[in-house]
Amino acid sequence: MPAFRRLVLLRHGDTLGDSHSRYHGRNDVALSDRGRDQMRQASRTLSGEALALVVASPLRRSWESAWIATGGAPVRLEPDFREIDFGRWEGMTAEEIAARDPVLFNDWQARVLGFEYPSGELRADFRKRVIRGLERLESSGVASALAVIHKGVIRTIAEHLLGDPLEEGLPELGHAVSLTRRSDGTWFEGRHSSDPPGILSPR
Repeated sequence: MPAFRRLVLLRHGDTLGDSHSRYHGRNDVALSDRGRDQMRQASRTLSGEALALVVASPLRRSWESAWIATGGAPVRLEPDFREIDFGRWEGMTAEEIAARDPVLFNDWQARVLGFEYPSGELRADFRKRVIRGLERLESSGVASALAVIHKGVIRTIAEHLLGDPLEEGLPELGHAVSLTRRSDGTWFEGRHSSDPPGILSPR
């Protein structure tokens, strides 16, 4: 069986930048009180998980969430797990983006081939660096890890390992995706192969 076989991907909590409604990539916004509460709830959900390593991005909302969710466990920072740079859309709501760049906004929503965030990070470059960070994690020698990171990073990792994208909009703030590796090297959602696919939700 492959050495690295368990990965829990937890999305950080809400922020002072209103991450529930605004697009923050490179913006280094701190957690809000609501976000800290979400991480304390996540901590209770994760209490039964035996995870050898905790990883976060260098952005404050990521590493602070990791620290709260694990009760102060050591956190390894992975620069390649930073969220994508949304360019001139940084910090904006969908409504604000639609008003400012209606044509690009429609292309984005329609998933037009070749769409890129204006003045932002190329999506191919984002995917490449996220997978590079994942490869470092897989080669670290641990059997399991908790990554407390960003929505776009989680979706990229999950799609890479599972072969299919997560349901649109998932995971929500403070929620986690649980992934397990079979003996043949393939991955599935859940802890046991008999589990139905789903998202771990803080209780």
